[in-house]
Amino acid sequence: MNRPRKRYGQHFLADKGVARQIVDAAAILPQDTVVEIGPGRGALTTHLVSSTPQLHLVEIDRDLAAALKEKHGPRAQVYAADVLRFDFKQVLGADAQPLVLIGNLPYNISTPLLIAILGQLQVVGRMVFMLQREVAVRLAAGPGTRSYGRLSVMVNRHCAIEGLFDVAPTAFVPPPQVFSTVVRLVPRLQPLGGPVNEAGFARLVRDAFSMRRKTLRNALRHYCPDAALKQCGIDPGWRPEQLSVEAFVDLANALGIDENGRVAKLDG
Repeated sequence: MNRPRKRYGQHFLADKGVARQIVDAAAILPQDTVVEIGPGRGALTTHLVSSTPQLHLVEIDRDLAAALKEKHGPRAQVYAADVLRFDFKQVLGADAQPLVLIGNLPYNISTPLLIAILGQLQVVGRMVFMLQREVAVRLAAGPGTRSYGRLSVMVNRHCAIEGLFDVAPTAFVPPPQVFSTVVRLVPRLQPLGGPVNEAGFARLVRDAFSMRRKTLRNALRHYCPDAALKQCGIDPGWRPEQLSVEAFVDLANALGIDENGRVAKLDG
């Protein structure tokens, strides 16, 4: 049996009941194309193979990928690949129906992976992920709370988020030091806040929260933001966590930030 590797942040799900709950939460139909991220030893895979004939497994650990291929090869397509660089369009079925993504996400890549998936939401129908509970709390956090940050803004703009249930450390081998939470994410038909240059918006949010203890005027000083803040009715003395998703969109549009971080509308 493959041993967990720290460099991949592996904590293998061992509780069969929890695995069944996670798969049930995805409400998979026979016609769905499903991508499991980080299947590990196959706790979820065992249930998924009987749920859909169109199953794709993305596993970075080549030893685990080989074991999965040997066990499930006839019923699942296995990719020995880094999911952070994976192009989900390549697994779309002939009908191009949006994908179902599911997985026990490794703690060490969950945040960058969620951000990366936002760039491919056009091919995603819904997602069910198990995350470190702290990450799940950040996803669901609202403005003015300590947990609200870049991840909250970016994911909430594009997805409706539902926390489903917590999972104790004892469900894993080896057990992590924290609880996990299973969440469901469904892409919104229209992003919160309306149209914006997405790359410019992402830069603004990243820059704002990189100095979250500073005021907006200071955190965003390289954008010369005063006129835009005034235009949006935002107090320059506020801190980033006080702005809603919609307020960030308004500010990005008022500044006219492009994908390179250039500002079209400067103060004055």
